Amino acid sequence: MLVVLLFRSWCLLLFLLTTTTITRQDFGGCCCHAFSTTTTTIIDTTSRISVLPSSSSLLLAKKQRFTSNGSGSLLHALTERQMQFWEDVEEGLDDIESFYRKKKGQDIDRIRQFGKRARGEIPLPLGSSDGHEPSEEHVDGLTAKPFWDTTKEDAELFPWAAKLEEQASVIVEEFEAKLQRDQEKLFSADSVWQNQVMGNGWSAIRLQRLGTWNSETCQEFPRTYQLLKDLNIPLAVRGVCFAKQAPGSGVQPHSDGRNFILTSHLGIQVTKENQEEDGSSPLCWIQVGNERRTWRVGKLLTLDTSFVHSTSNDSTEDRHVLILDFWHPELTEAERAALTFIYDLRNKFESGQVPFRKPKQILEEEQQKQNAGGGFGGFWKTLLGGGGSNDDDDDE
Repeated sequence: MLVVLLFRSWCLLLFLLTTTTITRQDFGGCCCHAFSTTTTTIIDTTSRISVLPSSSSLLLAKKQRFTSNGSGSLLHALTERQMQFWEDVEEGLDDIESFYRKKKGQDIDRIRQFGKRARGEIPLPLGSSDGHEPSEEHVDGLTAKPFWDTTKEDAELFPWAAKLEEQASVIVEEFEAKLQRDQEKLFSADSVWQNQVMGNGWSAIRLQRLGTWNSETCQEFPRTYQLLKDLNIPLAVRGVCFAKQAPGSGVQPHSDGRNFILTSHLGIQVTKENQEEDGSSPLCWIQVGNERRTWRVGKLLTLDTSFVHSTSNDSTEDRHVLILDFWHPELTEAERAALTFIYDLRNKFESGQVPFRKPKQILEEEQQKQNAGGGFGGFWKTLLGGGGSNDDDDDE
């Protein structure tokens, strides 16, 4: 009997020492605690997650290695916070799809695929041509090309574009007047991240960010704000800003990844050095994929930033443009609503507006373990000699 008790005590000690590890790891700007055993991995997070602008850790599943029955396997594992996020997303998408099916006969199958890819359940998308580098935040089936002709060839897809060019002088004049009054303090870089990606020569004045208008900035540019509102541009979840490129600087080649958002640059101030007849200058350019184009005052350049793109200002003057991010025209109304919901919810999660809640999947798994024998309780009972059966079953 003594030998049996000693053996069981040794087994218990060995179990506690070898199978439980607690680690602290950096995860997108916050700390998480990972509790792992030889049979499973459970990741718990804090209620707030900081997410890099270029790749959302809420949207993208992290690959975690864990062991099962002694053999290693690489799986796409979601943190509990991510699981909570996606459970809320799916519930919201159900409501959106139900509404738009009844109203317009539209489904959101492509957004369901978007979710699967963002969670790591299906492979990453392939680029459509050289220089096209879409990310995991991808909507299938959308036309991809470096530049779009919003006022001529593709004009019917962008009914607001020609009207914007016709009234561009309103924006140019208001901006120039403001620049003369407050040139020193007008521009400031948005963040360290932006400096790293965009270069120290790039800075911006944000009128809108992540779907929310900056009331203070809009008051500084009231005519611009009102014009943009009146044109009913289908602005996406990224933003609207005036952007400055300092002399002798440029944005290094990079892809923004998301293929469902297009970007227009309205020329505000472009150098007159080496100016061509059309008002452009070869000293100020943007390259998207393998195509290079130049800005003109009062004219739009529209591009797909899921292609690798870069800029340069080789003149001695600042270059200013108004940047507008808007939905890809081939998205349906239902798909736009679904994407708006997803990114709005992500922003709420990131800002801590949504408290932590244990995901339904975890609760169901815990319940299944309890029903199957009590998890650690069942193991402990067996280890100490209680057996795995119920004594009441032996009454006969």
